[in-house]
Amino acid sequence: MEKNNTVEKVFIIGPAYPLRGGLATFDELFCKAFNEQGHTCEIISYSLQYPHFLFPGSTQYDTSGIAPKHIQIHTLINSVNPFSWIKTARFIKKQNPDFVVFRFWIPFMGPALGTIARLIKRKGIKVLAITDNVIPHEKRPGDKLFAKYFIKSCDAYVTMSKAVMKDLELFTKTPHKKFLLHPLYTAFGERVNKSEARQKLGLQVQDKLVLFFGLIRKYKGLDMLLDAFKYLKEDKHIKLIVAGEFYEDKQPYLQIVEEHQLQEQIIWHDKFIANEEVKYYFSATDLVALPYRSATQSGVTQVSFQFEVPTLVTNVGGLGEIIPEKGAGYVVEPNSKAIATGINDYFVNERMSAFTAGMIQEKKKYDWRIFVDSVINLYKDVK
Repeated sequence: MEKNNTVEKVFIIGPAYPLRGGLATFDELFCKAFNEQGHTCEIISYSLQYPHFLFPGSTQYDTSGIAPKHIQIHTLINSVNPFSWIKTARFIKKQNPDFVVFRFWIPFMGPALGTIARLIKRKGIKVLAITDNVIPHEKRPGDKLFAKYFIKSCDAYVTMSKAVMKDLELFTKTPHKKFLLHPLYTAFGERVNKSEARQKLGLQVQDKLVLFFGLIRKYKGLDMLLDAFKYLKEDKHIKLIVAGEFYEDKQPYLQIVEEHQLQEQIIWHDKFIANEEVKYYFSATDLVALPYRSATQSGVTQVSFQFEVPTLVTNVGGLGEIIPEKGAGYVVEPNSKAIATGINDYFVNERMSAFTAGMIQEKKKYDWRIFVDSVINLYKDVK
């Protein structure tokens, strides 16, 4: 089915518009990259991703009304309705693609995706999986059983952190697996002038801004970052902007701020940040902070690279693999004192220029063309 080293048809199975979030943005960029390289790619997404009682946010949907251009999205899968799984498998078999790439990020999706994979494999369609997580950050009953069911249905695997590769190897010993670098999030536009971005967001030009970005959950360590600011109170111009929606109770975080009297240094933009607003947050900030307690990989680092903003990460999971220590940012231990030491060093020793140059150099590795070519080569390995 190949012509001039292209594949005739590929399906990506994963979230896409009108669903919102980093996974949907990734899938749309992935599909776009396939098509731009001369392949034909479409996305199969969800009519129901999570039942409402399992979703802690305000909405699962993009309210902008701006659909991605030049991408075909089929909204077919209901994660809890087996009849939709059968319908989806029939649709795929009728289209007869070269291969299908499943996004697997939470064991809850294991029954749906594993069943679809098994059904289409009966027709000889190859099944690849991008495993964002195998063992989730927040564990639930049935996780291992559901993950095993899905993983055993696939022919080959991609991970974007070595930590996930290690977890994957608990479930499969296949040689058909690759560790690939998470490509850039290029969907958010280009960097804008810092003063323009700060004016847009109502931020002060003279402040030294640290950005915490993304959905707020316990494992992301915002509480440690807030606690770190008790060591940074001498310089009132060092401020933290928290940009993201709470997926848990906000009150314990407010208590940290009140306990250490940090009200003047913490700026709350606690809402879901729409794609068209992302560039202003990363353009306005001086340093991005990911104070995670546990991690596999994080798309936030790839947004940092896109906007060339130095980044501090904790030394957990795959985060330390991404940011070169003292080259483009910091890799620190996951505690408030270490986080504060990194932030303080950055501003006191004026590291911005050197670390920004490091980000510019490093971002060259994260090209979508490299990622797509590697996925196709993996498919050829198992063909």
